[in-house]
Amino acid sequence: VKLPQQLSLAEKSDAYLHPLPPPHHYSPSKHNNQTMAQRFWDSAAHLIKVTEKHPFLVAMVDGTLDVENFQYYVIQDALYLTDFGDCLRRLGDNVSAIDNDASTRLHQFADGAEEAEKDLHRSFFKQWNIDDSNAVAMPNTLLYTSYMSRIVATRCHAEGLAVLLPCFWVYMHVGKCMLKLREELGDSVKRSPQFDAWIDMYGGEEFEKEVNDYIAMVDEAAKEVDEETLEKMEGHFIMSCKLEHMFWDQAQNLMQWPDFSES
Repeated sequence: VKLPQQLSLAEKSDAYLHPLPPPHHYSPSKHNNQTMAQRFWDSAAHLIKVTEKHPFLVAMVDGTLDVENFQYYVIQDALYLTDFGDCLRRLGDNVSAIDNDASTRLHQFADGAEEAEKDLHRSFFKQWNIDDSNAVAMPNTLLYTSYMSRIVATRCHAEGLAVLLPCFWVYMHVGKCMLKLREELGDSVKRSPQFDAWIDMYGGEEFEKEVNDYIAMVDEAAKEVDEETLEKMEGHFIMSCKLEHMFWDQAQNLMQWPDFSES
């Protein structure tokens, strides 16, 4: 059984899975701070809808993804997670003097990225008998990590939180969609155990708890900023959603750097 690549995972699951309840009406002059993250999500909903039917993700669920593409993705994601963890630690350091609880939680998020998520990657490397010691960040990996690192380093704390939010939320969302579709397909398809392990992690309850905690942190930070900063936070969220999609594009196409050698 092979699913049409243009069929949305969420549509196939008979529901568009929203991790949060429907947002309250948003008024720019009198916003509901508790749903600022939902405002960002809704602003990028059309992008996320496209990402749900990304051929790379669909092929993971229907078992048709080439292992070579998945290995490429995992190596690039391991490189990405190193910078992602560094960004979380920088944000934690930024607020250590004024909010010890938030600082501690951000460092815990960093540990989760570098331990739980990268442990999954390392288990794959061991199974494949490969390593990433000489891996080079490919164009879209470098584009994404450079963007988020610049925002975290040069913009305010709230903007830094917002730029990292899609890595949590979009992964949970597609993980839930993929988990539901996998359940519906049952034994009708066979897939690599590595694909199942990935779906289990990002569609699982433990990751959902982490994501919900981070969403709450973004909402809390949004209470302290003005409308101009909220708009910048929203822009960073949208950009990171685009970069998430492009990250899977890169793996789908096995993107490489151009050959700059002289002919």
